[in-house]
Amino acid sequence: MEMQNDLSQPMQPKEEPRNRSTGALVLFLLLALPMPLCMFVYHFVLWSLEQAAISSGSLANLAWAGPVGLAIQAIVMTGLIAALWSFTQDDRFKPVYAGWLGAASMAFPALALRFLGPNNDQLGSILQIVISLAAFFVVSRVRKVKIDWKAGNVPVALLLAAFGVAPFAVFGAFGSPTDALLGLLAGLALGLLAAALMESATGNKFLDAFGIGAALALLGSAIGYDGAQLILLAILPAFAFAIAAVMPSRAAGALLTGVLAAAGLIFFDPTELTILLGDVGALAVRAGAYALGLGLAVGIIGLAIQLATGSGEGRRPERVEGSGAKRLLGWVGAGAAWLVVLILFFTNGHRGFYGDRLFVILKDQAELSHIRQIEEIDARRTEAYRELTQLANETQSGLRGTFDSLGVRYTPYYLVNAMEVRGGTLIRLYLLTRPEVDRVIPSPRLRPAQAADALALNNLFSSPPPGGVQWNVSMIGADKVWEEFGVRGEGIVIGQSDSGVDVNHPELKDSYRGRNEGDDYNWLDPWYGKSSPYDENGHGTHTLGTVLGKNGIGVAPGATWFACMNLNRNLGNPALYLDCLQFMLAPFPLGGDPFTDGDPTRAADVLNNSWGCPEIEGCDPNALLHAANHLRDAGIFVVVSAGNDGPNCSTVNAPLSLYDSVFSVGAIDRNGDVTEFSSRGPVTADGSNRIKPDIVAPGRDILSALPGGTYGALEGTSMAGPHIAGAVALLWSVDPSLIGDIDRTEQILIETAQPYAGSTSVGCFEGNVPNAAYGYGILDVYEAVREALGK
Repeated sequence: MEMQNDLSQPMQPKEEPRNRSTGALVLFLLLALPMPLCMFVYHFVLWSLEQAAISSGSLANLAWAGPVGLAIQAIVMTGLIAALWSFTQDDRFKPVYAGWLGAASMAFPALALRFLGPNNDQLGSILQIVISLAAFFVVSRVRKVKIDWKAGNVPVALLLAAFGVAPFAVFGAFGSPTDALLGLLAGLALGLLAAALMESATGNKFLDAFGIGAALALLGSAIGYDGAQLILLAILPAFAFAIAAVMPSRAAGALLTGVLAAAGLIFFDPTELTILLGDVGALAVRAGAYALGLGLAVGIIGLAIQLATGSGEGRRPERVEGSGAKRLLGWVGAGAAWLVVLILFFTNGHRGFYGDRLFVILKDQAELSHIRQIEEIDARRTEAYRELTQLANETQSGLRGTFDSLGVRYTPYYLVNAMEVRGGTLIRLYLLTRPEVDRVIPSPRLRPAQAADALALNNLFSSPPPGGVQWNVSMIGADKVWEEFGVRGEGIVIGQSDSGVDVNHPELKDSYRGRNEGDDYNWLDPWYGKSSPYDENGHGTHTLGTVLGKNGIGVAPGATWFACMNLNRNLGNPALYLDCLQFMLAPFPLGGDPFTDGDPTRAADVLNNSWGCPEIEGCDPNALLHAANHLRDAGIFVVVSAGNDGPNCSTVNAPLSLYDSVFSVGAIDRNGDVTEFSSRGPVTADGSNRIKPDIVAPGRDILSALPGGTYGALEGTSMAGPHIAGAVALLWSVDPSLIGDIDRTEQILIETAQPYAGSTSVGCFEGNVPNAAYGYGILDVYEAVREALGK
């Protein structure tokens, strides 16, 4: 049918619907009223199950909840609504059900969106555009719908849309210019499709609104993915009353729906809505809540005004004197509303573009095993740095020249011969044609989030200051090493890559290498470029406290440290992790060039890495393999927490913990039982089937330092790994001949580990030692030091 709102052509009054039925009305209300809420709850449950799969590898099968749930919705809702449309005789609701049927059936092609995986947002936007436009082409011809863009309600639609966009402009942020453009087009395409499916045929604007809200709930739940469906489910049905107010102008309905959908798609990256990153999700909830409230308010007020003035009967009005002035007034009002949105964005929002990037790994990678023959450790590390930077400069020259000529920004790396490139789908396609490129993986960059600091710190719980040696330090025998051998890690440098460090914490400030010599060569912040160590999250301060904190919380309180922030918020990427790993090998001054200003003689001896790089952060299993191998070749002991994806087997699955060249650590509690969250081997992600973790250490109820001079008890393999870093510092301090001898040091730790005697009731304990749950056993640094000294 054709529904236009051309004020230049008078229209006869609309024919009243026939076959009215009270039963049909009741059935319609029973379906339409709860549908948006029911859809939101249903998809929130599905999304929560998907997040559980991301949070723990042991729940990986729950990742199918999204696609399976949408498939069930497609089948059930399409069948149910088809039956409704077929059997309904009430002319008020039959066209509404026809629109619902089209919206419900969109879940079938939209299933493709649920298989994209994380960090494919541009491809997702392209698919959304294609699906929506193809469906609009079909629906508009089947239903004979035509959209008149000269409709008088268009400025009103723009005015109403501004209310919905404003909260997103304040709380959200743009991705790249391409991200923003594709998001806008995806939203507008969805608006076109919605306009072809929505109906204003009941003769009652409130009934129209209920029908429109249900159609938008069906449509938004299908087209959104990775959490964006929740935003669309919140904002689109909320504006159903506003959309009903501008109908039957399909142009106005398309524009209002499209702009609202675009706001949700543009200002929030779906991948960042993960529960692993609570700050962005919380901001999206706030933006959605404000938009929902505003949508309901302006929509209901608009309908009330229409009904009060008699302009909401669904008929084309006769052209009346002054209609041009009214239209001009509408455009002025819309312009003023959008001016307010712009002011809010530039004064309270996040200006600029913050798009994802690409991590380009080259085929030609260095081989450094020969440098292990260099006995003097500084000379070995210097040679590693020279060979790595030379190879990167030579093999990257062609790509650098191309990008320089095109104005494409990039960052080169040498510890893995790779580059991070600022580009999207087109740049990726180009890179895949280059012969020197091995593969291209995502390097997602988080968009800024308001009040991220406070949101992150809300999860930390303060405890009283320590009252002597902590149970975990005593459990591994560190206090006995101090007392019997007089060694506390003196002369050993710990490299800390984490969320940062509270440099003023009383347990850490005196051991900072930059305390006297300054922050040059001792601190790197690749996130924000701040010049002194800080920690807005708390994770890094806590883990470093366990390595070397004073007053009984740390294993090696005589060691020194320097640090790099690779994880200010709870999601990183391959490039950020590599920024810090390179800094550990060859620190450089603030603002320096890693390729030319690095000083390997200031390298760390032992690295603590209480982090992993899973797929959601862009890594594939071998993304950082060469970095780990090169650090070992350079004589740097790399300690890595195994991960918190237990208790299932093969949950040691992300860099760096799965590599043979690192020492991976699982977690036990104070009773000596492997914790249920501690990740298990064997490693299957790279096809190696190697046994990991290598060893276990205390990782539950670990009291350590927190920002602001406070203390707190946390759990995770992140808390277990630092015990090994501290233990290696004690070993190398008591026997400096071990420094750089990774093989011998690992052998000592393995041979002196205490046999595991804890519970084996849950979680991959089959097999002999080394075991996929606890490796070679429980860390005993006292016995390790005794063996190093030949006692």
